[in-house]
Amino acid sequence: MNEKNRNNLDVLNQLGKRVSYLRKERHLSQLALALECGLSKSYLSDLERGERNPTLKVLNRLAQGLGVTLEELFRGVVPLEQLL
Repeated sequence: MNEKNRNNLDVLNQLGKRVSYLRKERHLSQLALALECGLSKSYLSDLERGERNPTLKVLNRLAQGLGVTLEELFRGVVPLEQLL
């Protein structure tokens, strides 16, 4: 696996952990959040494990379902040095 693919997977894993953290912080089950966002439970489960690459529409629905902004959804997901 090349470095670019490895970095993409790392970001997806970080995003999945962030979604899982925010969901649990709000005492929501995967099913409850999935239903709120119009997603299947299996899709949300895959996303939380870093196995999905969600579209901007899905990310927006997740942010709304979690009651956060897109900025808050991504907080801590990408190290600052990758943004520079």
